[in-house]
Amino acid sequence: MIKPRTTPGVMELLPRDQIAFQRMLDVIRRNYERFGFLPVETPVFELSEVLLTKTGGETERQVYFVQSTGALEQGGQPELALRFDLTVPLARYVAEHEHDLAFPFRRYQIQRVYRGERAQRGRFREFYQCDIDVIGKDALSVRHDAEMPAVIHAVFSELGVGPFTIQLNNRKLLRGFFEGVGIADGERQALVLREIDKLDKRGADAVRATLGGEGFELASDVVERIMAFVQSRSTSHADALARLAALGEGSETLAQGRDELREVLELLKAYGVPEKNYAINFSIARGLDYYTGTVYETTLDEHPQIGSVCSGGRYENLASHYTKSKLPGVGISIGATRLFWQLREAGIVSTAESSVEVMVGLVDDTRLPDSLDIARRLRAAGINAEVQLEAKKLAKQFQYADRAGIRFVILFGDEEAERGVVKVKDLKSQEQFELTRDEMATALKVELEQQRAMGAR
Repeated sequence: MIKPRTTPGVMELLPRDQIAFQRMLDVIRRNYERFGFLPVETPVFELSEVLLTKTGGETERQVYFVQSTGALEQGGQPELALRFDLTVPLARYVAEHEHDLAFPFRRYQIQRVYRGERAQRGRFREFYQCDIDVIGKDALSVRHDAEMPAVIHAVFSELGVGPFTIQLNNRKLLRGFFEGVGIADGERQALVLREIDKLDKRGADAVRATLGGEGFELASDVVERIMAFVQSRSTSHADALARLAALGEGSETLAQGRDELREVLELLKAYGVPEKNYAINFSIARGLDYYTGTVYETTLDEHPQIGSVCSGGRYENLASHYTKSKLPGVGISIGATRLFWQLREAGIVSTAESSVEVMVGLVDDTRLPDSLDIARRLRAAGINAEVQLEAKKLAKQFQYADRAGIRFVILFGDEEAERGVVKVKDLKSQEQFELTRDEMATALKVELEQQRAMGAR
């Protein structure tokens, strides 16, 4: 007999945890749609030659290839591979359907991706990503960069995860600063960018030592100027603008980055993002080289150990490998699986009540038609109802409802039939009351809506 076990690196949940996870996805989806983003889905696998055009090194080693039994027997090379993110499939999608899409193209995508990570606690090989992107044709206004924090704010406010900060920076501003301290070579800038992006994880001393050590060999005065710059954090909207102004003119690249970041900041107020929820952080670089302008990382103020819960940025040309058209864009991504796991570990989210709101018990088999009619009335009123189809002992029926997280149990026997009522037990308060069969659905709907409203707060 084979021992049942899940493969390493996947998150498999019990029903009530799955309900909580699904509700988190629903919040994300709902807010994406409120901002006018359209849903897109792409296949779980892509042609290998398409998927691997923008990868290399470590990423390619993490790709899962797909091969049919027939191809294996013929000794063929894998033609297909599982997607490792949603960005490369988006690039292929936009390039393929370019002439059928309206630009700027605004899409959201909530799907699983697959990555051959080393299996460890909190790291997953199969996980949900929740992405939004705005793709322009030839050009895309920086105003779209300001919309991303507004979406992030809406999502995380509704998720109720406590205070959070959207940290902002601009890669042009960083590159312009590096030019000013004598680091002009693009490859060398990329190395320094990747290193300072680790500042919050590794600490200032470790980053300082790396920049002055083998492979970088930066002069000590240059290292100190870099460290002073990247440790800059704003404390308010006015302070953020003041820090940008204090940078002076500098190079053309720095001036472009400063002006773009200033415009983003000025629009955040119009978008209604409270200034307590955003700040400039000059160490935010995002390690991926294709980011060219505004970059974002979102952290939970009371749980810094979780790290970034939503990140993204501006890129110059999404689909350069697949089309001659220039398609600049900006986007963000939420790694929902890892986020949910971390929030649950931190006690921020807990097991949800069942999506079943009422269980209709069965006193004896002769009352099954009545039980089915009661459930029909509840469902017609928009209440999720389950019927016990076998007349077990009432204690077992109550135990089942309690373990399944169902709040209300309705009973209807001979005594209730004589008086034209149903008996309702609230397993949350342990109160028991009676309602007429006609008023039952309306009364329970009011009670459940009050419960949802309290949960939303």
